[in-house]
Amino acid sequence: MKSASLAMTAWLSFAFIAPGAQAQTQKQTPPRSLLVAAESNSMIWNGVAVAEGNTFVSGPRWTGSKGPALARLDAKGRPKPYPDASWNAWKPGDDPRNVFVNINAIHRDPSGDLWVVDTGAPDFGGNPLPGGAKVVRISLKTHRVSRIYPFGPEAAQEGSYIDDIRFNGRHAYLTDAGRPGLIVLDLETGKTRRVLDGVAATTARADRPIVLGGQTVKAPDRSDLKVNADPLELSPDGHWLYFAPLSGPWSRIETRWLDDPSIRPEALAAHVEPWADLPPVGGTAMDANGDLYFTNLAQDALQKRTPDGRIETVIQDPRLHWVDAPVIDEQGFIWLPVPQMDRVGLFNQGQSKTVWPVSLYRLRIH
Repeated sequence: MKSASLAMTAWLSFAFIAPGAQAQTQKQTPPRSLLVAAESNSMIWNGVAVAEGNTFVSGPRWTGSKGPALARLDAKGRPKPYPDASWNAWKPGDDPRNVFVNINAIHRDPSGDLWVVDTGAPDFGGNPLPGGAKVVRISLKTHRVSRIYPFGPEAAQEGSYIDDIRFNGRHAYLTDAGRPGLIVLDLETGKTRRVLDGVAATTARADRPIVLGGQTVKAPDRSDLKVNADPLELSPDGHWLYFAPLSGPWSRIETRWLDDPSIRPEALAAHVEPWADLPPVGGTAMDANGDLYFTNLAQDALQKRTPDGRIETVIQDPRLHWVDAPVIDEQGFIWLPVPQMDRVGLFNQGQSKTVWPVSLYRLRIH
């Protein structure tokens, strides 16, 4: 799940009415064909990035994956440690600053570089190690790390699980699925600011369970799993940031408010608007038209929300069981990693129910 987090015991109620709700009708598009891009009998991947013929995959340590934290698939679809073996060699007791401790997301920026979100917390629900939480920028021209953005204790706090990232000029925005809030990163100075901490829009609600196959997903302590601020997307013009807890609903805020460090927390929270009441999602991708593609966990489906609020089912298939963070490439394909997160041992009292092989699919959408 492009996310995992501590269960939150405190939550704030927040009433949402999706703009244009009257236009949100279900529509089934013509059947489409899933193409198998890669399969693995050892690595559980929840992140994917594609660039110039290269395919990169990643997955959190706590899934039980036996593969690298970050890998580039070779011509036969086999994962090879990326950018090298040393970055993937962390073990308990090692210095966490220049290695991958626990990757939760990978993403390409507009320039084409690969960014890696390392939560710095090796265990599910644990605290980030000192110096472990960071964003790592890798040049896809040199295949070397070009910069590390460390998150100090003011950004990656106790209980934080830094989740995903999007880019807007000199700023990047990240979600925190553990300690609910957003993080604004200045890409030039490296400074970070936490915003919207603990507000309703970033906090998972107790009345919105995560259900797959008719069963509510349980945290390791057998309470209902709650994932705070998790999916996020940036509008094509960079004007709006859309975000939500994994189970919804979605909110939006103008990026000009996020980029202004002088705004007080209460004033910033007042600029948050309801946006869309979507079901629990594994991950999302937004295209240049402003169409939001999201993976509906309960329905094993990929759906699309158009800018006018209509919901269309792109494909529904039992093989798409907990699709995580999809990505859209330049050729008009959406890539769908299927980590089956609810089946890992962590959420099943230590007994893995993962159906092997773990798959990565492609689907033409444009």
